[in-house]
Amino acid sequence: MKYASLVDRIAGKGARAWDTHSLASQRLEEGGDVIMLSVGDPNFDTPEPIVEAAVASLRNGRHHYAPVDGALPLRQAIADYHGRIAGQKVGPDNVIVLAGAQNGLMVAALCLLEPGDEVISPEPMYVTYEGVIGATGAKLVTVPTRPEDDFQVNPARIEEAVGPNTRAVLINTPNNPTGAVLRADVIKGLADVCRRRDLWLICDEVYAALTFDAPHVSPSAIAGMADRAVTISSLAKSHAMTGWRLGWMIGPEELIDHASELACAMLYGSPQFIQDAGIPALTLEMTELEAMKREYRTRRDTVCASLNAIDGLSVHKPEGGMFVMLDIRATGLTCQDFMEQLFESEGVSVLAGEPFGPSAAGHMRITLAASQAELDEGCRRIAHFVEGLRGAQAPAQNRTAVSP
Repeated sequence: MKYASLVDRIAGKGARAWDTHSLASQRLEEGGDVIMLSVGDPNFDTPEPIVEAAVASLRNGRHHYAPVDGALPLRQAIADYHGRIAGQKVGPDNVIVLAGAQNGLMVAALCLLEPGDEVISPEPMYVTYEGVIGATGAKLVTVPTRPEDDFQVNPARIEEAVGPNTRAVLINTPNNPTGAVLRADVIKGLADVCRRRDLWLICDEVYAALTFDAPHVSPSAIAGMADRAVTISSLAKSHAMTGWRLGWMIGPEELIDHASELACAMLYGSPQFIQDAGIPALTLEMTELEAMKREYRTRRDTVCASLNAIDGLSVHKPEGGMFVMLDIRATGLTCQDFMEQLFESEGVSVLAGEPFGPSAAGHMRITLAASQAELDEGCRRIAHFVEGLRGAQAPAQNRTAVSP
């Protein structure tokens, strides 16, 4: 039978990034000795006040249709939260509630892009961007960043990539996988490019609440950007709510109206009880949130110290998010070989860098969303694996030295 061309457009390199992770998950379910460092799913429980709000909502009969664009109290809470995090004053009419940030990205793309349009995105970038843009029939144009520059974006390079079909720029700060937090001058430069060239600026800010060394700067708060900035975010990472699928898109009211029409055709609103749980998540002061952030920072520091101590490896210390980029270029292995051999010999699952973009070649992404004990053991096993590589290479080097 024949399938739509869509299935080819969404099956990019990123769609295959999870093969080893999937194998590791299966082996773990079978009782195998596996350390999972390949996924950004917080190992914390959702804070109790949020859970209790959902339970109370269910018991109060809140299991029917909700407004497609989100209940007004939740949209107001999101607008207020966005004001605190991003610095842009918006109202509930600038907000639509969606099933996670991933859904928000898809809704934004479908509402803004036509077949033949181009979207510029710096890479490394999250692996689903290719499929999201491809689903619309638009083309993703990537601009490399450099590990030597801590993966910061150069606005001039972005502008060089602008062509007659360019419709939008898509960025992610803090970045997944690199952990780079785009500086204020970079964000301003990107905003200037979008204003000059009449482009949308879509910003994935799902890790905005998880910054360690540099402040989060949102392009939506820059003067003159309110009509062209689209912000995507969720509670998944900051509140350990990945399974709740509660996210949002913020933008001009006209865009939100179009997004509501699409949401009506696609998912017809998020469940009432989940929306009810989102309100205390955004409005209550919870010590658990700061505790999680402190723990991520501690994990970052210990993992970076452990991996930097391994001869032949180095790390890019992330400024935000929940991932560490490990530089393995000195080992001589490709990312794919390193990932597969590490898993087979040590039972440690990490993600290869290449699916995130060519700039991540020679790097592995390691999550901080695991317990400290798992991270310590994972680093120990990585060290053992790399020591084994050096041991295997030494005899060959010695033979070369004594050959006539």
